[in-house]
Amino acid sequence: MTVPAPRVRRRPRTPGRLFPLLLATALLLPVAFLVIQAHRGIDADRELLERERLGVEYIRALSPVTEALVNAQSGAVTGRPLPREPLDQAIEQAAAVDARIGGELSTSERWAGLRAKLEALPERSLTDPEAAFSAYSEVTDLLLSLHGKVRETSGLIRDSGADSYFLQDGVGEEMPEAMVAAGRLNDLAVLIEQRPAADRLQSLSELSTLRFAALQPAGDLVNNLKAAVDTSASADLGGSVLTPFDAYQRAVEAMGAAAQPVGRTATVDTARLSTARGQAQQAAKQLQPVILDEIDRLLVERIDQMDRDGRRVLGAGGVAGLLLIVLAAFGWAYPHGGQGTTPRSTTPGAGGQPGEPESTGPVGARGEPATDRPANEQPPALQPAGQGREPDRWRPFDAAR
Repeated sequence: MTVPAPRVRRRPRTPGRLFPLLLATALLLPVAFLVIQAHRGIDADRELLERERLGVEYIRALSPVTEALVNAQSGAVTGRPLPREPLDQAIEQAAAVDARIGGELSTSERWAGLRAKLEALPERSLTDPEAAFSAYSEVTDLLLSLHGKVRETSGLIRDSGADSYFLQDGVGEEMPEAMVAAGRLNDLAVLIEQRPAADRLQSLSELSTLRFAALQPAGDLVNNLKAAVDTSASADLGGSVLTPFDAYQRAVEAMGAAAQPVGRTATVDTARLSTARGQAQQAAKQLQPVILDEIDRLLVERIDQMDRDGRRVLGAGGVAGLLLIVLAAFGWAYPHGGQGTTPRSTTPGAGGQPGEPESTGPVGARGEPATDRPANEQPPALQPAGQGREPDRWRPFDAAR
């Protein structure tokens, strides 16, 4: 008779239980390293884009300063000084922006020098138009240098986007240079009329140089805007810049034609030139905020995309880490694939000790399994002597008889 014994759990060896943990840890470490490195790269790129947005903000603050300074120069050269309030207000607004972000863009020192020059302009003796032209030219050079510093330290000059690069190059470099050169061209044409006839040849040479200096950045600005519209995926960019862009291009062409000396006396129509220059400046004033808004929009879109990429990286790393932890826990709990127990049985008999092989039925005297027999028949080993069947070894003799 077979008596089933309780299932006994096998106790695995400790190294076998530690192997899944070691394997999961070995896989988890490189996954964590890759996730951290990817997230750091995304954060670094995001910081660069945020710095570029600061550059856009700074250039936006310098735009009123440029316009007011160019107008103040023209007023000083023509002897009709303009009110000081627009320039003072533009200086205060730019100073507030520099106080907030100038330290991060490393522009505070240059702005301090430029502001000192701007505030010292009324104290100079501007009764001489030539002296006024030279004084304002020095300040406008510092202003253009500050534009370049902002583009460099903010990273706008190294922007990786094709459309945003053309836009920042046009609004941060070409446009202020074109505005300053157009003002100088107009003012020099006024000064030439007041100079002696002996200086006419030299004055016309200077006028030709300034004409080229005014038309070249204006032409580059036009080319940059065309390239930005062609490469941009935004359908709103072309429509938003079309009107001021066409007006600016026509005004620049008219300004170039008006600055060309005509006649035997090689004179310049200053009234026509001044009108064309005013139209170009007004078109640039309308065009600049449109371009700056478009650059900022493109930067914000890229920042949002990087935020989404960062969340995807963290999510993928979290899922991978969770799966490895689950696999390690499963390997620790079930080191042999869930087969942690084995059945045992006990057979009553010699001492009734457990662990002996199960018996499937009675056995004979020689240990062979007993054959089937009626229920009331006793095994041969248990029958009395002389009864039962003859031993098998006598059967051949019986057959011979």
